Amino acid sequence: MSRIYLDHNATTTVRPSVVSAMTDVMTRVGNPSSVHAAGQAALARVETARRQVGKALCARPEDIVFTSGGTEALNLAIHAALSAGGIETIIVTAIEHEAVAATAAVTGCSVEIWPVNDQGVVEMSWLEARLSRWAPADGKPLLAMMLASNEIGTIQPVAEATARVRQTGGLSVVDAIQAVGKIAVDFAALGCDYMAISAHKFGGPQGVGALLASCDAPMARHHHGGGQEKGRRAGTLNVAGIVGLATALEEAVSDLDAFARLSEARDRMAAALKAASPDLIEIGAAVPRLPNTLGMSQPGWPGATQVMALDLAGVAISAGSACSSGTSKGSKIGTALGLPEAASQGFVRVSLGWNSKPDDADAFVDAWSAARARISPTLKASA
Repeated sequence: MSRIYLDHNATTTVRPSVVSAMTDVMTRVGNPSSVHAAGQAALARVETARRQVGKALCARPEDIVFTSGGTEALNLAIHAALSAGGIETIIVTAIEHEAVAATAAVTGCSVEIWPVNDQGVVEMSWLEARLSRWAPADGKPLLAMMLASNEIGTIQPVAEATARVRQTGGLSVVDAIQAVGKIAVDFAALGCDYMAISAHKFGGPQGVGALLASCDAPMARHHHGGGQEKGRRAGTLNVAGIVGLATALEEAVSDLDAFARLSEARDRMAAALKAASPDLIEIGAAVPRLPNTLGMSQPGWPGATQVMALDLAGVAISAGSACSSGTSKGSKIGTALGLPEAASQGFVRVSLGWNSKPDDADAFVDAWSAARARISPTLKASA
């Protein structure tokens, strides 16, 4: 059976140029912290990669800290922000990834949830109202929000939100992990203090990411050990992974126009699916979203069951964030949107990738429609 992979928001295919670049690094020896020639050659590869990342994302190379991935970058950012003192409240959007939500929950700070509308976008009026009531006794706020939803692809008004938080003296952490490589991302223009990225979302290897921190953002060690990354993150640098990240990022950013055209296949899928199932709910269709992402719900047909049915047909999709898969709970996004329980339980995500073919979308539509037709009596009974 030929298999179709449509779970690129979980992890996408490593680009051939990345494999080549990493292979070259791995054929050489040298710890970038060593002072001998081999070590300095490895360090040179890291610093070249740092400049590549800075250029691609409009950031200063010296403000980039390489990490083991997006989760570590977000954890490092939140703890760094808290290290300056004065922050007692963290504002987190209702659709944040657990790397942010779970970290905020264990900081000891008060956590306030910024709700989203029925399209999955935060309402600036809520933030304006909350910050207008901010008093010195409240300390400084820390805002943690994603640039684009990993589940439904909706793009959030980050620059507007960070500017408003900065007016109160607060700090902001932006999860750009799902956005980078899919849409243009300008760290400077976003106005945030910290921004996290992860290589495996845009064609790089798993297990490497980066934290971008503005020049005046507080920084503190989260890992202790050697003095790598100017003392901001200890541990021997993953030279091959870092080179792979930079190579993938350069290629992804240069190919954004082609990636944008994935919206044509996404919209074609959505139209065909709604024709086959008129009660299907397409989420986020009325607002800007990532061109590759289709978040949808089929009330009465649990997302996990849809994933299994499609997998048996040779098509890989997901029932939400890969980091929370394997649970029997309804989708977090469904709850945040206020969907009825049956619709929340019926959520799935289909995500195209840089190497997806038009036939992939057609194969998914055929497989999903056939599986739905087989269970049609069950759906009618549960309606």
